[in-house]
Amino acid sequence: MSILHTARLTLGRHTPADFEDCAAMWANPEVTRYIGGIPSTRSECWDRLVRFAGNWALFGYGYWAVRETETGRFVGDIGFADRRRDIIPALDDIPEIGWVLAPWAQGLGFATEAVLAAVAWGDTHLAGPRTVCLIDEANAASRRVAEKVGYHEVCVGQLRGRPTLVAERERQC
Repeated sequence: MSILHTARLTLGRHTPADFEDCAAMWANPEVTRYIGGIPSTRSECWDRLVRFAGNWALFGYGYWAVRETETGRFVGDIGFADRRRDIIPALDDIPEIGWVLAPWAQGLGFATEAVLAAVAWGDTHLAGPRTVCLIDEANAASRRVAEKVGYHEVCVGQLRGRPTLVAERERQC
């Protein structure tokens, strides 16, 4: 797993020491408003950290814990996953990028900065020709981030009976 650095951020491996920060972020209704709408329990957050490690071990890619380099403050989770979601259309075997930021870090350009670093890493390290992201139609901020980093909307899929934007980005050589 690579550690990535941007002008303001460090993206590194999740460890058990990230649990409290992750649990606080994912328990916040503001954070989960567009991600299923239900805050996560501590147990669900622990399972998420284990899943992050499992993606790296099984597929050679996964999520990074994002921290502000200068302060070490937890910013959020950003990365790729093989989710095997029950979505129409099926997206099996296509790495899915996602990002979620703590409320204090939203609106500061951190998402764009970190996602740019992640997709640059993906262009070098991922095998397939494209990646996808899923975004709630009402999440204007994430739609802007996706567009800034090269994702374009290809369809409105169905995830858990709800419409979800599917966007894709072709590998940049």
